[in-house]
Amino acid sequence: MTSTFPTFRSERMVAVDRGRELGAAWRTEIWGAFAAYLELFQAHGATADQVRSWSMRAIDRLADWAPDLADEIAGVAGGASLKLWQVGAINARTEIIAAARIAGAAGETETECSTAVTLPGNGSPPRTIQTWDWNERMRETPVVLAYDLTPDHSVRALSEFGMVGKIGVNSAGLGVHFNILRHASDHEEIGVPVHAVARRILDGATDIEQAEEIARSAELSASTVLTVVTFDGTRGRVRGLELAPAGVGTVDADDDGVYVHTNHFLDPSLSDGERLAPERPNTYDRLKHLRSRAEELGSAELMDRVEAMRCHADDGAPVCAHASADDPFELRSETLATVSLDVAGFRLSVHRGGPCQVTADTWQVV
Repeated sequence: MTSTFPTFRSERMVAVDRGRELGAAWRTEIWGAFAAYLELFQAHGATADQVRSWSMRAIDRLADWAPDLADEIAGVAGGASLKLWQVGAINARTEIIAAARIAGAAGETETECSTAVTLPGNGSPPRTIQTWDWNERMRETPVVLAYDLTPDHSVRALSEFGMVGKIGVNSAGLGVHFNILRHASDHEEIGVPVHAVARRILDGATDIEQAEEIARSAELSASTVLTVVTFDGTRGRVRGLELAPAGVGTVDADDDGVYVHTNHFLDPSLSDGERLAPERPNTYDRLKHLRSRAEELGSAELMDRVEAMRCHADDGAPVCAHASADDPFELRSETLATVSLDVAGFRLSVHRGGPCQVTADTWQVV
């Protein structure tokens, strides 16, 4: 494993061409991502036939909601010599695992991600950081994407090979952080992939209202929270868009300009349907820890923010997660990346691994 993530850069502005370029350049890695996810799906009890069927439903939903993204996925499949459903499965991994759980095959799910954003005011841009926790089997799936959609709109993002999007920032001064949630309204009739919602916001939104409009337009079958951060040159804003099939809840910063989110619903309109926290109550511990470190999280120095995230299970809050060999394969979560977004400077800073491994020299800046 190298110390940085691979980077894919593209100036192709036609979606299918951009996808084909990615597929051809990283064929082996995309095949590897599919194989890793198929193993994870099977560990959750999903059969190959179920995965194929659910994946094609996701592609169909996406083709109706965001045809360009469906075209890009088709391009990836063609360039990598994979079947469309195989790349669809990578993009719909959240929906497939949710469907397996609801079908009675899957049990618990990995914990995933802690996010903090502070709004310092006085004309300063937002300060952000998050951990991205996922199954240890996915250590080789992440990729940094740098692409141009038009001559005036570009995106920098951390995603996974074959997946259209996840965490990122666009040249309009808008960024997206990503945390998984679970809700009582999640269902197995596959909807628009939540990762595609994050990507469409990065591609098409310049402010929080536009991002929320995009999010509300998607019919979902699984849940997540997209933390949208903006800066217009004088004012920073943040809003958590808690997405569930039952609707979209919103979470804003507190009166001190501090916003933190882990893996449970905070909007009262959706929190009664919370389903992940009873299995993974450390989401409350992580949220409490982040709130207690608001001063460090508001620092202009990125390493101060990293220090606030250096908290493990033995410390009482596994913000920095490490896989345990005692857990079943499908529950072996670790922090695969630490990410900060500079929405004012249009920069993505990412470290491969958790906060406890970060030094000032290990950032990959795109």
